[in-house]
Amino acid sequence: MKLLVTGGAGFIGSALIRYLIKKTNHKILNLDKLSYSGNLKSLQSVALSSNYVFKKIDICNVKLVEKIFKNFQPDIIMHLAAESHVDRSISESREFIQTNILGTYNLLETSRRYWNELTFNRKKKFRFHHISTDEVYGELHNKHELFNEKTSYKPNSPYSASKASSDHLVRAWGRTYNLPFVISNCSNNYGPYQFPEKLIPNTILNALKGKSLPVYGNGDQIRDWLYVDDHVSALVLVAFEANIGETYNIGGNNEMKNIEVVKLICDLLEEIHPLKNNGKKYYQNLIKFVTDRPGHDRRYAIDSRKIRRDLGWEPKENFKTGIRKTIEWYIKNKEWWQPILKDKYKKVFK
Repeated sequence: MKLLVTGGAGFIGSALIRYLIKKTNHKILNLDKLSYSGNLKSLQSVALSSNYVFKKIDICNVKLVEKIFKNFQPDIIMHLAAESHVDRSISESREFIQTNILGTYNLLETSRRYWNELTFNRKKKFRFHHISTDEVYGELHNKHELFNEKTSYKPNSPYSASKASSDHLVRAWGRTYNLPFVISNCSNNYGPYQFPEKLIPNTILNALKGKSLPVYGNGDQIRDWLYVDDHVSALVLVAFEANIGETYNIGGNNEMKNIEVVKLICDLLEEIHPLKNNGKKYYQNLIKFVTDRPGHDRRYAIDSRKIRRDLGWEPKENFKTGIRKTIEWYIKNKEWWQPILKDKYKKVFK
């Protein structure tokens, strides 16, 4: 089959493409505009595959997207292209509206026109898989409560509001135009190749450089952490096996406070890569509590029983095994992250 993956040079998108090329024989076309967080180095291991093609295209460019559909003739769209950093959405919200809402609209309209022209058999195979986030649900106040597929949307940041909007668009195009779709909403991902502005890689890399480890507020915000390769295995199941019109929540069942995550990273680094010559004796001495960000959600947690029951998915990693793999990867792959910190992205990490 032919799969069109948007945002395939990003963190989750590149992990998905590496999986598809290594584990399947499907043909993959990667559309990515290569914004600040897109990195083709994340795809070097599959770049020469005869089943893989990359096109530098912004999904907001309707004419170029239409041309791709016409020439590639995809069977499945896996839509990951999005602006995704909450902090950045607070200071630069326009980009989030443009990419996450208008970009998704362009893909849906192009998909609708394309799907209408397909033969009956190809129409039956086609589907639009929209990959979203648990942040669309807002925050949880009851410690026993979990987000499920019927939880009402209540986004609290420009980022989550833009993703909620795109979810609603996808569902509306399915209801109004019968466009075959599936949606998945995931918890916080982590793992190799994640752009260094996010909590876990930022903590690892700051620690390795002996810099302070910023933690918002008192660090009591709770997230459900999902190892990226586990997420990818779930995405493939949803794309190929879920019934049309279904939504699946994907979570790692690893709830932890942010401060617990940072302290665990420090403890593992003490074992794997002891701190040297920076005036501090232990990594935890680098922790620095900073002013909380506006509208910071306190807790997210996913109920993933539906995907486990319907599709037989189970995560392979718990947080301790996944974070160890992640730390070891960043230690061994400086050639991937050092240019990001040094060159054209230095203003992001000033």
